[in-house]
Amino acid sequence: MKRILFLVAGLWLATQVFSQVTTNEKPFTIPEITQWTGGEGSVTLSGRIVVKSKALQPVARQLATDFEQLFGRKLTVGSGKAKQGDIVFTLKKLDAMPAEGYQVRIGDIVEVESPAEIGAFWATRTLLQMLETSPNAQQPTPKIPKGTITDVPQYRLRGFMLDVGRKFVPIDYLRNLVRVMAYYKMNTLQLHLNDNGFKQYFENDWNKTSAAFRLECDTYPGLAAKDGHYTKAEFIELQKLAEQLHVEIIPEIDAPAHVLAFTQYRPELGSQEYGMDHFNLSNPDIYPFMDGLFREYLTGKNPVFRGPRVNIGTDEYSNRDKEVVEQFRAYTDYYLDLMEKYGKQPVVWGSLTHAKGTTPIRHENVLMACWSRDYSDPDSMMQLGYQIVSIPDRYNYIVPAAGYYYDYLNCKYLYESWTPATLFGKPIAEQHPQLEGGMFAVWNDHYGNGISTKDIHHRLFPAMQTLSTKCWTGQLTSVPYEMFDQKRLLLSEAPAVNELARLPEKPVKKDIVEAGKPLQLNSTLNIEHSPFSTWRGAEAFITEAGYDYAVSFDIDCAEESKGTVLTSNAHATFYLADPESGQLAFSRDGYLNKFNYKLPATGRVSLRIEGTNSETRLYVNNRHRETLRKREAYVIDTAQPLNTMPDAPYHTTVFTSKGRMFYVPTLVFPLEKAGNFKGRVTNLEVRKL
Repeated sequence: MKRILFLVAGLWLATQVFSQVTTNEKPFTIPEITQWTGGEGSVTLSGRIVVKSKALQPVARQLATDFEQLFGRKLTVGSGKAKQGDIVFTLKKLDAMPAEGYQVRIGDIVEVESPAEIGAFWATRTLLQMLETSPNAQQPTPKIPKGTITDVPQYRLRGFMLDVGRKFVPIDYLRNLVRVMAYYKMNTLQLHLNDNGFKQYFENDWNKTSAAFRLECDTYPGLAAKDGHYTKAEFIELQKLAEQLHVEIIPEIDAPAHVLAFTQYRPELGSQEYGMDHFNLSNPDIYPFMDGLFREYLTGKNPVFRGPRVNIGTDEYSNRDKEVVEQFRAYTDYYLDLMEKYGKQPVVWGSLTHAKGTTPIRHENVLMACWSRDYSDPDSMMQLGYQIVSIPDRYNYIVPAAGYYYDYLNCKYLYESWTPATLFGKPIAEQHPQLEGGMFAVWNDHYGNGISTKDIHHRLFPAMQTLSTKCWTGQLTSVPYEMFDQKRLLLSEAPAVNELARLPEKPVKKDIVEAGKPLQLNSTLNIEHSPFSTWRGAEAFITEAGYDYAVSFDIDCAEESKGTVLTSNAHATFYLADPESGQLAFSRDGYLNKFNYKLPATGRVSLRIEGTNSETRLYVNNRHRETLRKREAYVIDTAQPLNTMPDAPYHTTVFTSKGRMFYVPTLVFPLEKAGNFKGRVTNLEVRKL
């Protein structure tokens, strides 16, 4: 009887223990995993990566590099028999799974299987994000929850377009942008390389209107913009980095409209009737000019445009009369044909609804970006046979501080209601075979509006996380937006990337700031766990403070000469005495912003600068002194060198007028190096607002 009771009790206890065992919930990643089967418990990583397929060696090495950058610990890459806690990579066909798909079985071994290298690479992004959001990520032996992932993108093209024509964006930022896109499985970056401002902001004079082409050009010396352009060598290297991270760069040369940079160089090519930002398509010299431009970048042993696709523009040309429409259609077809002869798939901004006519335009192997129903009705374009990309302006356009379209995208709406199949309120079939995917865009319409590269990034990053999910996971998204919006902040921008300059929760302090020395503000002393990559390696220094911040310090004043710097980094300079008038000021992206305040020659002053994404505030001795905030402005680009600012040789003069353009005096505060000031700076503190 006792044996029976003991057996019954044992069975009951086992049942209770079993009933309390739960399977792991789907890990939070961006984009969301399309299919997860939870296991029980977790596995402790061994620190080894085992590569079963030689073709996956680059993926394994990239994972090891990124892991060390994120967590400050090394993974070894090798081969042989897998042991407990190893990460194992294998190429394997998986039931018609596309190249970008992958499967991960997390048991005692983490087994990654994919039909192609790119799928294995996306799997590593998932694993890194799972570790980032794990509560034990900072432990010497991190664990990963057991379960099985089967992940397949719902759309082939997941992209972003950046207008660098009207706002020069440094190449170093583009390199970081590629890293960010790769971390969120966004696989296409389009760079809009030429454009111009609106002439009404430049005294209605085309000759005074700012315009730029951003790529070094030997065929037409002097064509590349003097206020910033990319050398051919660095543009090639950018594409090589992107290829390594499985991001395609689509270069865009926009014509026959938006061509003021070309017509200022060759005025005879411009249209007197439609405006000098239009080519005169009746002039036969247009074709040899553009042929020469494309030839430079698409020929040779090491062509500048490396990728499989090139965007030829064709956006927003006038349709005022039938003759010009037919000329536009002929131009479009000619350059579609030319790209194909160069072995590239041509990409266009859809304008064929806008430019209806009889001149035939090819459609096979042409990718069309549908941004406006008036310019390219998606139903009509698909009936004509085009492959399309969904980039509807009413949902997916950011125009910083312009007062139209979006300053920041409505991410909640996009997350809850949008997929690439949603164009202009009229959805088409999800995963339609002619729908390649979706994109969003940043258009820098307003030359001289004070917007910095940091401001652009602040706007695009939440959109990037949102569009990443909606283009990869599509309608399969299951995490509520409120949870997504909260948890997305746990993730880094990418390994070794902190363009937002996010700050730790605890203030960072330095008792004495030595003139002319690196600041070396060490954040690791103040952090137990941080999701931000640049704080996890050996060089865990804060080099700038992102929105929303407060930087305060005391200064025993001395007579400072004009141009005296308090602190600086590669992006910005904060002046104790600006180069022009000796006021407290800051410069970045070629703009000089002054406070109406000069330091006294003697005495002690306590200063505090607070920065948000719309304004910069100054406090003197704990009293508010001035706020530089977004304001209406009318802008003229003087294009005059400012020799006192070697980091920004051209700048913009801004003055008040009835024109409606907004100027934004923001600052991501530089904290890398102290300037050669005479005063004594103490009690520096950097904290979040």
